[in-house]
Amino acid sequence: MSRTALVIRHVAFEDLGILGPLLREHGYRVRYLEAGVDRVGDEDLVAADLLVVLGGPVGVGDFARYPYLADEAAAVGARVRRMLPTVGICLGAQLLAHALGARVAATGRFEIGYGPLTLTAEGEGSVLAGLGGTPVLHWHGDQFAVPEGAALLAGTPGFPHQAFTVGDTLLGLQFHLEADHTRLERWLLGHTHELTAHGVDLDRIRADADRYGAELASRARTVFADWLRRALPVAQPDGA
Repeated sequence: MSRTALVIRHVAFEDLGILGPLLREHGYRVRYLEAGVDRVGDEDLVAADLLVVLGGPVGVGDFARYPYLADEAAAVGARVRRMLPTVGICLGAQLLAHALGARVAATGRFEIGYGPLTLTAEGEGSVLAGLGGTPVLHWHGDQFAVPEGAALLAGTPGFPHQAFTVGDTLLGLQFHLEADHTRLERWLLGHTHELTAHGVDLDRIRADADRYGAELASRARTVFADWLRRALPVAQPDGA
């Protein structure tokens, strides 16, 4: 029996990436909601078997400037309070943390490009253990506090709160495991003002994507597949 995966997308090029094919292999029907265009209501978010909240260039501090983001946060909160399977990535992780009552704020710093994570003791026993030492793609300047009752899984020197879980059903990732390294040029185009403002070396990102991208994609599939088995244990890949 197929399941539904509802995906909130904030900018067109930050899509499910490698996670899209994996969800379909596991029998999910994927439906995107375009933030700021489509209505994001409590009923739809609660009814879906799985919710994925993707990244974007805005933050929890932008509710007044982007009212739809406040509505989205409230709808995410309605789902989170029920502990329904939800993955938040970058902005999505920040909205997830906010829904759980944790503080989210700009740091005045940024972390853009590929870099390794340091797993906590909890992280070593979590789905993130499948990453090994492979560098992941970072693209953030805001930071979430660890929600009460959550387990911190990973950090970096500049951003010590990089991933958390609450039980088996809520997963917040500050970094971008979903990004398809073969389509990363769309990110470099879409975020050109931010990259220029911070003096980010685009050729370094391209070279690291070539160096780490294929292995990271393989490991990321393992991470997401393991999490799906824990959060929604009935779902199995086609042919399994």
